[in-house]
Amino acid sequence: MKKYVSLLLCFLMIFSLSGCGGNSKEDTSTYTYSSELDIKNLDSSDADDQCSLRAIHAVIDGLMKTDKKGNITYGIAKSEEVSEDGLTHTYKLRKDAKWVNGDPVTANDFVYAWHRIFKNKGNYYYMFADGIASIQGAQELSDKIDAGEELTDDDLNSMGVKALDDYTLEVKTTVRVSFLDELLAFPPFYPINEKFAEKQGNKYGKSAKTILGNGAFTMTNWEPGSVAEFEKNESYYDQKHVKLNKLVMKLVQEPKVAAQSFEAGETDYAPINSDLVDKYKDDEAFKQVYDGFLFYISVNFQNSDLANLNVRKAISLAINREDLCENVLKDGSQAAKGFVPSGLSISPEGKDFRDEADTYTSYDKKAAQAALDEGLKELGKSEITLRVTYGTDESPMDVFATYLQN
Repeated sequence: MKKYVSLLLCFLMIFSLSGCGGNSKEDTSTYTYSSELDIKNLDSSDADDQCSLRAIHAVIDGLMKTDKKGNITYGIAKSEEVSEDGLTHTYKLRKDAKWVNGDPVTANDFVYAWHRIFKNKGNYYYMFADGIASIQGAQELSDKIDAGEELTDDDLNSMGVKALDDYTLEVKTTVRVSFLDELLAFPPFYPINEKFAEKQGNKYGKSAKTILGNGAFTMTNWEPGSVAEFEKNESYYDQKHVKLNKLVMKLVQEPKVAAQSFEAGETDYAPINSDLVDKYKDDEAFKQVYDGFLFYISVNFQNSDLANLNVRKAISLAINREDLCENVLKDGSQAAKGFVPSGLSISPEGKDFRDEADTYTSYDKKAAQAALDEGLKELGKSEITLRVTYGTDESPMDVFATYLQN
């Protein structure tokens, strides 16, 4: 299993303007959503960005899903039996779930999809392995991928997922996984229609015509970098609870542009950044919630300077996370004290994991200098030059990079 050492920065408070824009006043059955990101693709074995996963969620249901309150409930599965030792989960699938082309959603659709994510070396294959879903055989597959080995059909068939019949799926784990159902509501665990996907080849999920759904909506149009449009799936097994006739995602919109579109009544939801908070914080449409984003520096250990422990220690100690959150981001973000943010995991006793766990980050300029001096001494250098590489597809990234450079 890959292991990463990261320098944690903060977890993010997100802001948005949401409510009834002018578009909704004219047609309450259409919801228009602005996104900073583009859709990468709709292949659940490959997509790993928020925008793509949301689009997949709109068109495909998994074994489990979330209800309107965010609780896990049955999706394609209609029931579940768990063995006494907690290692075997048997899911009975509903027979009224259909792909848009009329094919029934079967247990093999899940087996194929789970095999596919390993076969294609999808970014989320590690979630099937030990420590997360802990599916039998998944760790061995993951190890082979990490070692650069090609997987055989026998390798894939050794994985603990099996179609006992068309409507019965058996999932075996190496340990008891109490949160398995929650994981199954995540797109990498969604089904894929094998016949359709194989016919599309490497074009699968790359356009509105090359994705086959079984969910609440059907994608009717996708113009990368511009817009994605969805219409209600009339053959959806739970379509009576789908209140919208149309869903529109405006893609790659800067927060300022998204806010202007919202004010003009062109969108119903617009994410904004900290620069716009003062302007809109008193607006009744302004909302703020913590989102599941944790920002960190991923260290390149191939760089001989960063391979030095004291250099990494110096970098971490030199980052004033509190100052970054309070005086630069100014958006309610909190300094990360560990990889698990506050509010993510609550014990049965009602205690937050972060409150009971250790603190792994701190700011100490004097200690940072001492660690750097020791690192330079160990490297036999008087100075080093490091580079931060960052993506430009999300608004906080340039702010983070500038702050870290300073």
